[in-house]
Amino acid sequence: MELQEHFENQKHEWESALQVNAPAEEPVQVNPKALERMMAKRQKLMPLDYYVEGILQGDIVVLSKAITLVESALPEHQKMAQDIIAACLPHSGNAIRLGITGVPGAGKSTFIEALGMELSRNGHKLAVLAIDPSSQRSKGSILGDKTRMEELSQQRNVYIRPSASACTLGGVARKTREAIILCEAAGFDTIFVETVGVGQSEIAVYSMVDFFLLVLIGGAGDELQGIKRGIMEMADGIIVNKADGDNVQRANRAMTEVKNAVHLFPLAESGQPVKVMTCSALTHHNIPEVWKMVTEHVENIRKSGYLAKKRAKQDVQTMYDSIEQTLKDTFYQNPLIKDMLALMESDVKDKRTSAYTAANNLLETYFKMLSC
Repeated sequence: MELQEHFENQKHEWESALQVNAPAEEPVQVNPKALERMMAKRQKLMPLDYYVEGILQGDIVVLSKAITLVESALPEHQKMAQDIIAACLPHSGNAIRLGITGVPGAGKSTFIEALGMELSRNGHKLAVLAIDPSSQRSKGSILGDKTRMEELSQQRNVYIRPSASACTLGGVARKTREAIILCEAAGFDTIFVETVGVGQSEIAVYSMVDFFLLVLIGGAGDELQGIKRGIMEMADGIIVNKADGDNVQRANRAMTEVKNAVHLFPLAESGQPVKVMTCSALTHHNIPEVWKMVTEHVENIRKSGYLAKKRAKQDVQTMYDSIEQTLKDTFYQNPLIKDMLALMESDVKDKRTSAYTAANNLLETYFKMLSC
């Protein structure tokens, strides 16, 4: 009994010692009502006229909000975005659309800043739609173009909009075409579209710009190695960047090699020859000449009627791309398909069914739902 009584007393002391007092209530860091108002404002859609009038007046804040709606996957945001685009479409189409791609390390962002500063000083209103690669694993994106273009981002007549590629084909943000329309309606006379880098699917950029510029670098071994012929054939102009310091000779040699390669290609559909030159974003060498190359090309194809023909063809491609993307979205967002996908994935992984049979089962189920 004494031993048991001693144990009970000891147990009581341990429990008393281990007792944890309730934590003191932390002070509220944010006014709850203010937070509630902020969340309501963030979730609330403004009237259509608010966005359209703001964009047409060149309001950058409203323009950014509209592009955010365009990039959103929420159905209500997409509905509003399409209404905004439809209202802004008659006010678009007057800008020069320049697509810029290049090999890794070619200095695309530095070149864009140098060329952008040249245009800014000459009174142009420039919008830079910079596409950042999204991670296949986390789906995240750094969106660091404003930090790489620090001087350019401070110019009042320049708007830089980094967007995640969302793992779409060619590293091009799915809604870049719509963003171009909104920026043109906001009064920007020049649109740059910077892509992630060289790849077979850079045709996605080519299908939305007037001039496709390929940026290369000299002194990196075989300058043509790793560059797809299709990309070089699509290019309206090619520049060899970083032609400064000890690299001038290598850049000139690379320019000669590229010129020789380009001469082997058939003449472009536009009828315009592909120009090749060196430049340096660091020393500003040939930067004005690069812009002259772009404007002369665009002016020539405008006079010949090819620009209107090209943009009409791009609009048709946009229609097909929109159909494809909408079908894909509605398929994967269907509740029944979402449930079936998990089961089919499990069956495919465990070899209970083939990938082709699983795909057919999913599609048949989806099409049957549509027919009901």
